[in-house]
Amino acid sequence: MAITKFVPELWAAAVQMPFDRALVYAQPSVVNRKYEGEIRKMGDTVHVGTIADPTVRKYDKDTDLQVEDLADDQLDLKIDQGDYFNFRVNDVDKVQAAGDFQGPATQRAAFKMKDQLDRFIAGLHAQAMPANQLGTLEIAKDKPGQAYDTLVELSVTLDTADCPTDGRYVIVPPEFHGVLLRDERFVRVDAAGTDQGLRNGIVGRAAGFDVLKSNNSPAPKAGERVIQAGIPDAISVAQQIIETEALRSQARFADLVRGLNVYGAKVFHPEGIATATVKVVDTASAPATKTAK
Repeated sequence: MAITKFVPELWAAAVQMPFDRALVYAQPSVVNRKYEGEIRKMGDTVHVGTIADPTVRKYDKDTDLQVEDLADDQLDLKIDQGDYFNFRVNDVDKVQAAGDFQGPATQRAAFKMKDQLDRFIAGLHAQAMPANQLGTLEIAKDKPGQAYDTLVELSVTLDTADCPTDGRYVIVPPEFHGVLLRDERFVRVDAAGTDQGLRNGIVGRAAGFDVLKSNNSPAPKAGERVIQAGIPDAISVAQQIIETEALRSQARFADLVRGLNVYGAKVFHPEGIATATVKVVDTASAPATKTAK
C-alpha cells in the first residue's frame, strides 16, 4: 500500500523546519533574500536592476543647475545549484518499525540539504574585495587577546571600506571561539552587550559584531580556517525547496520519497565582506603573525 495520506505541503514543511533552524551562513542575519522572487527550475536567473550614483556638485547661486540622466545596469543572480534526496521505505520495514519513519527521514534530509547550501555560501568569502582580505594569522590558544584583536582588525577593515555598522556579523570556527572564551571582554555581559543567543549559531557579541559559530568555516589548508565578517546586504541568496513528492516504487514493494532544492548566491557588495584566515596553535610563545594575501 502506498503512502495514501501523503500531502506534499506537509512533507515540504517537515523538511523546511529543521532546514531553517540549522542555517548559519544562509540565515537572514548573514545574507539577504530580497531578490529571491519566483524560482521554478534550475537555470532560472534573478535579474537585479542597479542605478549609478548621482553626481553631487557644488552649489553656486549665480550658476544654472546641471541635470544628468541616471545610468542603469543589470546584474544577474543565477540559480545554478541543485541538491536532491530520494529515499525508499520498504513495506516490510515500515510494518516492523517501532515508531514514525517520516520524522527522522525528513529531518536528516533537511540537515543534509542545509549543509550543502551553507557550505556553498561559505565558499563565497573569496569574493571579498582584495583590500578586505587580511591574510593568514597564527593565534596562540592561551593568548585570547590575539583572537579579540583579529575581530577588531576586521571591524576596522569594514570601517575603512565605508561598510555600514548596523547588522554586522562575524562567523568563526569552534577552535577560534574557544580562544575567545578566554577573553573576559567577550564573556562579560556588560562588555559583550548580550546575554542570550538571538540567532542560529550566535555565541555572543564582540567588537561590534554578532559572533556566530559554524563548523562550515572554510579550511583552505590543514589547520587553517576562514573567519568571515560582514553585513547581510553584501550577499544575496535565492533558494526554494521546489519539489517534495511520494510515489510507489516500480521495482520493489516500497514507497519512494524525494525532494529537490535549487538555489544560487552572489556577492553584490564585495566591500561588505572582510575575511581573515586563522591558524590556532598551542605554543604560548607563538606571535600573531600575518602572511601575504
